[in-house]
Amino acid sequence: MSPLEKTLEAVATQLSGTATLVQAGVIATGLALGWFVGNALRRRVADRGVWAFGEGGFERVANPLVALAAMWAARLVVRKSYATHFIDVAIGLIAAFAIIRFTVYVLRHVLPQGSFRRGSERTIAIAIWVGFALHFTGLLPEVWEALDSVGFTAGKQRISLLLVLQGLTSVAVTLAITLWLASLVEGRLLSAESIELSTRVVIAKVVRALAFLLAILVALPIVGIDLTALAVFSGALGAGVGLGLQKIASNYVSGFIILLDRSVRIGDLVTIDNRHGVVKAIESRYTVIRSLDGTESILPNETLITQSVTNHSFTDPKMFIKVKVSVGYDSDIDRVYAILTDCAKSQARVLAEPPPAAWISALGDNGIDVELGFWIADPDQGQSTLRGEVLRGALEAFRAEGIEIPFPKRDVTVVTGSVAP
Repeated sequence: MSPLEKTLEAVATQLSGTATLVQAGVIATGLALGWFVGNALRRRVADRGVWAFGEGGFERVANPLVALAAMWAARLVVRKSYATHFIDVAIGLIAAFAIIRFTVYVLRHVLPQGSFRRGSERTIAIAIWVGFALHFTGLLPEVWEALDSVGFTAGKQRISLLLVLQGLTSVAVTLAITLWLASLVEGRLLSAESIELSTRVVIAKVVRALAFLLAILVALPIVGIDLTALAVFSGALGAGVGLGLQKIASNYVSGFIILLDRSVRIGDLVTIDNRHGVVKAIESRYTVIRSLDGTESILPNETLITQSVTNHSFTDPKMFIKVKVSVGYDSDIDRVYAILTDCAKSQARVLAEPPPAAWISALGDNGIDVELGFWIADPDQGQSTLRGEVLRGALEAFRAEGIEIPFPKRDVTVVTGSVAP
């Protein structure tokens, strides 16, 4: 008898009996426990990040899982005295619901947000409910036989529609779970502040690569593919790398070299190939440089290995900045020095040590050229605005104290007299 037929028979014979009341109580208690315990686990996850297995949605997984565990345990006790047809149906429904919730939970931590992820969630949910409906009505074995009857033979292997669906499902499930676990490990590694950031990034990338390789090695035998076939693929891949994938392979290797030798780190202020900015990310194939005006440049990792790189914060993040002004020759140069250094000290970003200093850089045609130098610790925040504020303060102070800011002057001599014929 199918689960549907068993349920209908139970409805006809046990609807008003003690067994029905007991089963209803077990189902209600299991749902209540799932709700209370799931909410308690959600608060524990929210309060203590160490228990978190991902961002958001944990209670949506915990509630049906706790209810499922409670009903399954209660069924072991109740079935010794009563039939458990209603509990079996409830367990099947909640199991399908829990699988959907868990699948959605995993996908939201593996796939990026977008229409593809939403479509995957809907497709998986519909497939699981259809599978449960077929199982409940007893039609699932017939569907399996129909799918298995559609196929062809390739060599010694018969490939049927059922085998293809099973293979795709096993590969997708293995990859999703493995990448989800890898993302959890990667998140923990990136949050370990005791380890240098570049080292954390290298370890996280290695973990993700090993997880992907492990998923392939686990999924292929499930599908029925002999792993020895990978030897042929490896040879083809090697030939491809030798012929046309040299640049891609070079960029991947260069990315790991950059992260390991730490010549360029995330957060460094660099100048690479006439691009000046902050290193925002070092990916497997490319590096992202964010300029001070917000523009992001994507450079192949090979560029950072083969070309000269100016790292303005390699050993020390502090940067020396100079500002140039001109004053008249009759100005009190000591007072000019004091005004300029005070303008620099008034800016919060300017470091007190080493202190700002001013000096004469040249005796120009129109006035005395004076330069002001000072240090900042955050060059990644830009320099133009800071220079402008210092010059603005100097301009206001010069005007208040009558210090002349010279500008080019030309003397024109007009000669009058007769003009020779």
